[in-house]
Amino acid sequence: MGEKTAEFALIDNYFRDLTNQHGVVVGIGDDGAIVCSDSSSQLVIATDTLVESVHFPSDTKAEQVAIRALCVNLSDMAAMGAIPKWFTLALTLPTESASDLWLRSFTQGLGQIAKKYNVSLIGGDTTAGPLTISMTLIGEVPTGKSLLRSGAKPGDVIFVSGTLGDGAAALHGLKNSKKSPFAHNSRLLQHFYQPQPQVALGLELRDYASACIDISDGLVADLQHLCRASHVSAEINTHQLPIHTDLKQVPEQQYLQWALTGGDDYQLCFTIPKDRRRDFDAWLSRQDFSVTEIGKITTIDHNQPEVSVDGGSLPIALGGYDHFQ
Repeated sequence: MGEKTAEFALIDNYFRDLTNQHGVVVGIGDDGAIVCSDSSSQLVIATDTLVESVHFPSDTKAEQVAIRALCVNLSDMAAMGAIPKWFTLALTLPTESASDLWLRSFTQGLGQIAKKYNVSLIGGDTTAGPLTISMTLIGEVPTGKSLLRSGAKPGDVIFVSGTLGDGAAALHGLKNSKKSPFAHNSRLLQHFYQPQPQVALGLELRDYASACIDISDGLVADLQHLCRASHVSAEINTHQLPIHTDLKQVPEQQYLQWALTGGDDYQLCFTIPKDRRRDFDAWLSRQDFSVTEIGKITTIDHNQPEVSVDGGSLPIALGGYDHFQ
């Protein structure tokens, strides 16, 4: 009984203030949350889990853990073209982390991102164990307007937002602090601990894109997911990949490997149909979004990989991050 009381006290002391009132009928404190959704909209629901020493280093500050966890989950909302509204949090804490200082730092980071993207914490769970953060994001999208992985067609043009390889370069710096040229690169560290979910871009792409996915496991791996869902293949060209000059402190083959397979970029990869290209280009010329064309969608060729890089001539191991390898 004392343990349960302590759990409720933890929730009351640190997390209850993260519930605001847009559409929340019943928030934290009951067996379940109740929210109001517009009758002309559909709910989009996505869940992600981050585990200490798997998704972030064990010495990561509590505030950084919270910021990264919520930003990573918001990226799924961006890929679906959804407006994020609510989230739940299942927090597993080691006994040594459950201090007032750690929890206040954690909720400060969580509150910072929740406020920026106007999302409400509406429930979840706390338990003791290895540090693990599981979040479920709930968003809204007008009925029938969700971005999916399954709409790409041969002839569509492939685009990505932002720059690629930053997540992998940042992780290299964190793991090799004495040898890596990226160990103290503030831009890369900021990218790792606070990825910028492309929510605003995702909302705009509802009017143009035929398919979309966020890049979490690496460009090639995630584009493969899109190709399988759409029953197509893809060709990408490395000379078109947007790679920040920071990464070019290492050999070309290394930074190309990171850009193609590194993961943790949380940019959007999306396809634009040929008949929407002119309208898309006209719209893009009036925007501040950083978007780059990198290839095209093709028909399936069972003698070729689903995603072909430079016509298959590039001697790089293609794949992506796999949680079970």
